[in-house]
Amino acid sequence: MNTNAQPTIVIVHGAFADASSWNGVIERLQKLGHDVIAPPNPLRGVRADSAYIASFLNQIDGPILLVAHSYGGAVISNAGVNALNVVGLVYVAALIPEEGERLADMHSKDSIINPLLLVRHYPTGSDGETAPEFTLDPAHFRRAFAADVPEERTRRETHALQG
Repeated sequence: MNTNAQPTIVIVHGAFADASSWNGVIERLQKLGHDVIAPPNPLRGVRADSAYIASFLNQIDGPILLVAHSYGGAVISNAGVNALNVVGLVYVAALIPEEGERLADMHSKDSIINPLLLVRHYPTGSDGETAPEFTLDPAHFRRAFAADVPEERTRRETHALQG
């Protein structure tokens, strides 16, 4: 690995979002001449998501600067350890768990988001088993998650949440 090369910036999104949430940042970084990739974060649990992201990272040649927001911070904390080419971690309003700390122990009891979570279930692919998936109540999405985002954009996001 050439450690003198400019790192590829890999940006990992958090929960209740997708990689497109970084579009504005990606455009600015690319205009400055940076290579930027925003892979999908599967949102299937820290262990599975970290393994997926680490696998993705290990397929990139050269150094990587790994960036994350929110839940993505827990993912890159683990993925960064299991990828051979990560030269730095950047946390943007992200969860940074201590080694062995569970996310459930990190969340504030007075979080605005926690009471607005809805539990859905998705198939795991194993004999009809399902696993929980948390989403924000669409009626409260803007207030709880994107109060500084234009209302028209949050209406589109809310529509996507309702499926």
